[in-house]
Amino acid sequence: MQYQNLILEITDRIALVRFNRPEALNALNSATLREFDALLDELALSGAADALVITGEGRAFVAGADIAEMRGLDAAAGRAFGALGSRVFRKLELLELPVIAAVNGFALGGGCELAMACDIRLASDKAKFGQPEVTLGITPGFSGTQRLPRIVGASKAKELIFTGEMIKADEALRVGLVSRVTAAEELLPAALELAKKIAKNARRAVAYSKAAVDRGLETDIDTGIALEADLFGLCFATGDQKEGMTAFLEKRAPAFTGK
Repeated sequence: MQYQNLILEITDRIALVRFNRPEALNALNSATLREFDALLDELALSGAADALVITGEGRAFVAGADIAEMRGLDAAAGRAFGALGSRVFRKLELLELPVIAAVNGFALGGGCELAMACDIRLASDKAKFGQPEVTLGITPGFSGTQRLPRIVGASKAKELIFTGEMIKADEALRVGLVSRVTAAEELLPAALELAKKIAKNARRAVAYSKAAVDRGLETDIDTGIALEADLFGLCFATGDQKEGMTAFLEKRAPAFTGK
């Protein structure tokens, strides 16, 4: 499928998605959100990739939601716009594929919320993060009030949301918003290398591990432990478990098939 505001490339089963509205700093309008929604469906249905990397064209990752589109909305339309963004980002979060955000520049508002819906966030030393919505007279609308405190803790999240201030990549690393900071020219190669390292492992095991972590964080530890036990058991119904353990005993590299 051809996209107007996104670029999708799949190489060696690694999908790379670039948000491509550099003239608007890749701001998220309704059209872009709907395209991204369709792209996620395409990836899920095709089975063509084992990992996904997301980045932005130009000097922004995603600078936020499109203010020009939002300015004239009434309460009902504003709620619908927020619900669209939140639904698409939740679909991204629930995607079985491991998702890496390669944050190359501004990740503000909806861009920060997009990054937070990814499994792993790497940042360029030029990246800046923030939830500046209160400076525009609104709250974060694409689930930022829910994901940010889960990632950095309630106190730091409230500081960032209530002030609307931006933080640089080094501060994002310090508070746990990103897991690594690289030089700008090293960011995408590092993200792709990480994706390849993950993708060489058993696909179902990675997917089950993602589900165990994400769903476990949303419940109490005893329920999470029981969930892990169920998913651990399911691994033994896969061909990759048999191949992985046989390869280990035979002292060779496994040849996983994703089944």
